[in-house]
Amino acid sequence: MLPEQPLYDLWILGGGINGAAIAADAAGRGLSVFLSDKDDFAAHTSSASSKLIHGGLRYLEQGDFRLVREALNEREIMLQKAPHLVQPMQFVLPHAPHLRPAWLIRLGLFLYDHLGKHQTLPGSKTVNLQEATAGIPLKPAYHKGFMYSDCVTQDARLVVAYALEAEQHGAHLHNYTESHSIRRVDGVWEGTCVMRTGEQCQVRSRALINATGPWVRSVLEAVGGQSSAQVRWVKGSHFLLPKWYTGSHAYVLQHTDNRIIFVVPTDANCVLVGTTDVAYQGDLNHIEMDSHERDYLLMVLRTFFKKVPGPEHIRHHFSGVRALFDDATENPSKISREYHLVLEGAEGEAPLLSVFGGKMTTARMLAEHVLQLLRPYFPDMKAPWTHASPLPGGNFLGRTLQSLQKEVAAHYPFVPKACLTRWIHQYGMRVWDLLADIACMSDLGACLQGNLYEAEVNFLRHTEWAICWEDVLWRRTQLGVYFSRQEREQLMKIPF
Repeated sequence: MLPEQPLYDLWILGGGINGAAIAADAAGRGLSVFLSDKDDFAAHTSSASSKLIHGGLRYLEQGDFRLVREALNEREIMLQKAPHLVQPMQFVLPHAPHLRPAWLIRLGLFLYDHLGKHQTLPGSKTVNLQEATAGIPLKPAYHKGFMYSDCVTQDARLVVAYALEAEQHGAHLHNYTESHSIRRVDGVWEGTCVMRTGEQCQVRSRALINATGPWVRSVLEAVGGQSSAQVRWVKGSHFLLPKWYTGSHAYVLQHTDNRIIFVVPTDANCVLVGTTDVAYQGDLNHIEMDSHERDYLLMVLRTFFKKVPGPEHIRHHFSGVRALFDDATENPSKISREYHLVLEGAEGEAPLLSVFGGKMTTARMLAEHVLQLLRPYFPDMKAPWTHASPLPGGNFLGRTLQSLQKEVAAHYPFVPKACLTRWIHQYGMRVWDLLADIACMSDLGACLQGNLYEAEVNFLRHTEWAICWEDVLWRRTQLGVYFSRQEREQLMKIPF
């Protein structure tokens, strides 16, 4: 049964990056928290990002200096909080003189290097693409380029890490849980939750947080919110291609329409290409990359690279919709990524706080701002704490990813290297929990597909709310992108 408690402090609707980060921060400050999501955690926008933890270089051109400064500071914090999930990467920006002059890019990169505090990543530099390795796959027309540092992440796993942190501090989190008939009753929020099994329970809370992403406006209206704030849906599509160039660096490609395309290695064999930033008005539960987006991304690649794999080589594609605060900007790619927090509630009414917009990078700070707004309702709330606390699995205590892998390999020499490497990057120090009852290879159970073993699936089922194969393949391990359709179908036939 769902946990019964007379009255929660917070009821959070939405288990994406914002909802999970708010739940973790609030629970760590001593508030009682109930979080519910109608689907899996990170089932939508939060697993369909460009997989970056970054300041947002292009936002400087739009004048969003505060956003970039905050994001750069958060990038540094996340490197410390989750070293297994957030790793540095070098980005190469080929210079296209007809798009932006070199002096403007250098100025932007100078600001990018210095806006944030205590930056530990290497600063930007100019590179001669006629001589540098990064220039080899590019067309000879691109003589000059710029290299700067940012970070990549595993977006869905970052959401799960926040959810685990919330649970460790006493929060109750429930995926695949529909919420109905939410309304204010006698100064508190009341509603009904229906689990996937059909089991129901009543939930009551002192405050309600609407962190439902693209559904933020419809939920706000359904619970009786009065705010006139509007949302713009912007679809971003990506696809995975076989990696056709050498080196571990990423590329940032400019286009004449002022959109930016990222080409980011996901491993030694694949690169992620995106995003498209187009207006969207369709079904939020069924979002697909269309042929125009696919052709657009391929066209930008062919503009810069000598040789690019064709559409028949696309291994996987996905799309997500960002719910951005409607600032009346016409071009979807230029709408501000600043988050907006709308707090409602007359004197004596239970507060409703709705989250518009936001970025994967700034979710931790967004959570702090949410709780700052709610402090008058919870004066005994503890002080901010998340900036200095590692996420679950992130307490490396001076270890690096490499030294941790050597340490674990010494204790478990029978675990395949590829499997252990993935586990270290996905679970960090929690790999010890995964392997706690493993004494020999047979204890890992059957190899279900690739390097996915029964022991890992059981670990995800028991500790990370995995309820079905889709949870395991697409969000907990993200192995689904590497399995063939036939391999995925075979796996789905195994009872979960």
